[in-house]
Amino acid sequence: MRLYNISEVDILEVVDLPDVIEKEGNKSIAIKKFKESFSGYPLKVVYEKTKEGIFIISTYPLKKKIWR
Repeated sequence: MRLYNISEVDILEVVDLPDVIEKEGNKSIAIKKFKESFSGYPLKVVYEKTKEGIFIISTYPLKKKIWR
């Protein structure tokens, strides 16, 4: 998270209010575009829901501003 200056608040916003969400097995992939942060790139969060809560596997800004 330090490499891209991603805060815990940003990650929780992506998980709670994603623009796009996909499932791959037990993992969920959430993507949300932040216009004012990350140079306009969408933020991708890969996570898994467990009995204890949400386990964040990875999070990073995508390299393309527009995705389908």
